[in-house]
Amino acid sequence: MKTSAAVRLALCATLLLASLPAPAQGGKPGLVLSERKPGGALPADWKNLPVAEGKARTEYELVADGGTTVLRAQANGSASALMHAGDVDLARTPVVAWRWKAEAAIPGADNRDGAREDAPARLVFFFDGDTSKLSLGDRAAIQLARTVAGEELPYATLMYVWSTSAAPGTVIPNPHTGRVQMIVVSGAGDAGKWQDLRRNVARDYERVFREPPGPLKAYGIMTDTDNTHASARAWYGDIRFLPGTAAKD
Repeated sequence: MKTSAAVRLALCATLLLASLPAPAQGGKPGLVLSERKPGGALPADWKNLPVAEGKARTEYELVADGGTTVLRAQANGSASALMHAGDVDLARTPVVAWRWKAEAAIPGADNRDGAREDAPARLVFFFDGDTSKLSLGDRAAIQLARTVAGEELPYATLMYVWSTSAAPGTVIPNPHTGRVQMIVVSGAGDAGKWQDLRRNVARDYERVFREPPGPLKAYGIMTDTDNTHASARAWYGDIRFLPGTAAKD
């Protein structure tokens, strides 16, 4: 059975987190790209990390778009995530606001099918938590992941995805584990268009996992086509965290 990029990313979370530099003292959470120059270096505390050893990496590059600097992601049968350590206090700033644009849907991709589970754009959140509270089935899945992959799944992973598998607003459990949940926020009708999106991460987490979120361990973006072996291109704008009163979801 083919494992989806979302699960491999979650399986690699322990190594990913160990690879991430500590957040800068006094730095603001999020990713401010508009203040950078096209062609410049990515922020030092954001790392392009593959979902598996030897896996081709998605290319992330700062480019100009309409007079603003944005991040262009180009995936060619690849899967890697641009990740940052979790420096966000969701009790104070639970709302994430971001912009993205996907060039087109990925032919053959289906987020409900582990063998075709690719997405042109994702926003990813890893959470810590008390695994003793999980069901026997979930604990067995975590143990299986540790045995098969040598790594533990995070307690929970929440993703916002660009998908044609279901309508925006749909929650898609990962085909291999309920500890990875995807919320569709964009679809085929949004291809080629910039979207300004806001979601209350804490509220969404509680809705899909039925408990308040634990500490946020890391967050980032991912454009992946390693299952379909297709090509995909997407652009990401600034990512900011705001007080709960700013939510529109």
